[in-house]
Amino acid sequence: MAIGIKKPSEIQALARANECVAKTLNYLYENVKPGMTLAQINKMGEDFLDSLHVRPAFKGLYGFPGGVCTSLNEVVIHGIPDDTVVQEGDILGLDIGSEYKGWYGDAAITMPIGKISPEDEALIACSKDALYSAIDEIKEGMRFKELSYYLEQFILDRGYVPLRGFCGHGIGRKPHEEPEIPNYVESPNPKQGPKIRNGMVFCIEPMVCHKDGTPIIKEDKWSVVSKDGMRTSHYEHTVAIIDGRAKILSSVKP
Repeated sequence: MAIGIKKPSEIQALARANECVAKTLNYLYENVKPGMTLAQINKMGEDFLDSLHVRPAFKGLYGFPGGVCTSLNEVVIHGIPDDTVVQEGDILGLDIGSEYKGWYGDAAITMPIGKISPEDEALIACSKDALYSAIDEIKEGMRFKELSYYLEQFILDRGYVPLRGFCGHGIGRKPHEEPEIPNYVESPNPKQGPKIRNGMVFCIEPMVCHKDGTPIIKEDKWSVVSKDGMRTSHYEHTVAIIDGRAKILSSVKP
């Protein structure tokens, strides 16, 4: 497994791409309302990225039709932006990629549409809290499998299960690079495998299901749901390892 080490100048370029993703997610969070279609939301995101002079990286990636993955309710990832109307009480996952001068950004949130149930608030909080708690836990020399183990235990402790078969990943000149970072471990010993080093840049993305993390891909060939058919949540940040700790790149600078 060849995990790239990025130079400071390269991390700066990656930070630019990721800040644009963060600004776009913030814009959508503030402006998406009940009654909009997923296609309209996608266009809002694509147009906002264009205004920042970055390219929507997901559009056409592996054949995906939109610049924003719009994952509604039971869809955890890769939801296609179509004419489905979002309604009060829905929850919507928004996953966005950008490309700036050959460098990529990637982040995701799950947002409420209007007022949502306490159950859905707790579901969203699990993926968000797992992400930020894991980022705080990262240090140079930690093994990636230890990070996966931490994410899995956090999700299980909240009473949920991680989606299986999909994972976080490295990022740089390509939107998906080594390593793969699942939200679970299959090995009995997480203290093995590659270690986290200064200069590495990667995406962490807890994908949370209620009871069964077995993935089912819908007829559209993209949308992923869990076998239990219940609602799901997803959060993601791109981080760089700087001075031994993880720094979030996909956030808006104060």
